[in-house]
Amino acid sequence: MCKGDDVNCPHFEEHYQKFREDLDVERRGFLRSSLFAAGGLGALGAAGGLSLVTPALAQASEARQPETRAFHHLPANDQTVHWGYFSKKLTPKVEVDSGDIITIETLTHHAGDDTERMVEGDEGAESVYLWTKDKKGVDRRGAGPTDPAVYKKGSGEGQGVHIMTGPVYVRGAEPGDILEVRILDCVPRPSGNAKFAGKSYGSNAAANWGFQYNDLLGGEKREVVTIYEVDTAGGKSWAEAVYNFKWVPQTDPFGVTHATIDYPGVPVDHSLTNRNYDALKGVRLPIRPHFGTLGLAPAEADYVDTIPPSYTGGNIDNWRIGKGATMYYPVSVDGALLSVGDPHASQGDSELCGTAIECSLTGTFQLIVHKKADLAGTPLEELNYPMLETQSDWLVHGFSFSNYLEELGPNAQSDIYSKSSIDLAMRDAFRKMRHFLMTTKGLTEDEAISLMSIGVDFGITQVVDGNWGVHAIVKKDIFAGMA
Repeated sequence: MCKGDDVNCPHFEEHYQKFREDLDVERRGFLRSSLFAAGGLGALGAAGGLSLVTPALAQASEARQPETRAFHHLPANDQTVHWGYFSKKLTPKVEVDSGDIITIETLTHHAGDDTERMVEGDEGAESVYLWTKDKKGVDRRGAGPTDPAVYKKGSGEGQGVHIMTGPVYVRGAEPGDILEVRILDCVPRPSGNAKFAGKSYGSNAAANWGFQYNDLLGGEKREVVTIYEVDTAGGKSWAEAVYNFKWVPQTDPFGVTHATIDYPGVPVDHSLTNRNYDALKGVRLPIRPHFGTLGLAPAEADYVDTIPPSYTGGNIDNWRIGKGATMYYPVSVDGALLSVGDPHASQGDSELCGTAIECSLTGTFQLIVHKKADLAGTPLEELNYPMLETQSDWLVHGFSFSNYLEELGPNAQSDIYSKSSIDLAMRDAFRKMRHFLMTTKGLTEDEAISLMSIGVDFGITQVVDGNWGVHAIVKKDIFAGMA
């Protein structure tokens, strides 16, 4: 009997939908049983060990939560995503209480590089990527102009590229608060095409915005896309290249020709490309699923390009923002307005060529509001940037401009692309780590500087997102001997 896996079945669509619904119920049931079996999710936070959330803060935040914790599911489709921008003006797609758990589906903005593997048969992806000569499933792609008399590449002009699911409105969250985002799960989204059952696919584009583009051997400028395969059945813990191809001019369904990769979601016509199936033969890339773009709506502008990261998070592109990690974000607008996107199967520090393995994922999160009134005397009291916590580490994110929207003025969203540097990002990461060590660990400035030189690892997060990033990692066990 067809269980949603036989495309020749006359009732395939009905059976496939039933399979997806049953799977969702099973996974949510598993979360309930596994997460609460050991006495609740509180055990994952401050009560479980050294954390930025002190026991007193955890207690205060929990006291503000409803007695019953709710579970939510936000699918990814043309009604639930916004493409290429954050905005405080967006209508929330779901409202949750502090402490609630939500499963959020996310789609990669590079699925057009191989629609057969990453779009076909996936109802949600098909609705988002729909593009005929008459319409697009999601018309606006970016924070740029939407007037056809002004834009040249398409609505939004591609000034921002990530498909963002949301926003999620968190009741009780207000400017000055901190939103704690616990990533409970993060798994690849299976291909909807029955030909590729049990597999997921992602795209890595060595693109024109990559660090390498103006430094290729021989001086040639080219963009090369590599398609990777991931085993969603769990038999392989690595990704393997399927093929690569050199980008050639593509004409989109509206008749606009794209000589380079310059507008998100352009469907690649592979009758024009030369696919090389011998790329990276025998190479296994460990997968570490994570969300490249996860953050809140900023207050400074109505529509904000998703590419440069900032103080409310966004496109940080740190591969450590995956399952088991916790992110802390300063809330800038009522409800926080959390959006999730830019899912990655794997990435290295720097994201050097322009992208990671851009692969659709589904994540499960717990969202907790820490009120400004409760923050005094805690490590979160003066937090004004996105911070990552894992079981073993604390990690601060430095950017060329900590809040570029405020620092660079009215032309910030264009100027940021010409003003970033690693030097500036390193300086910001240094200052943030110094502040962290002095305020949360009580070190003097001299002690903090010595510790940073010998016990803190600084790394290049990314050099491709307009506002470049440097992260600083300090191990929690360094402080094990402190009273």
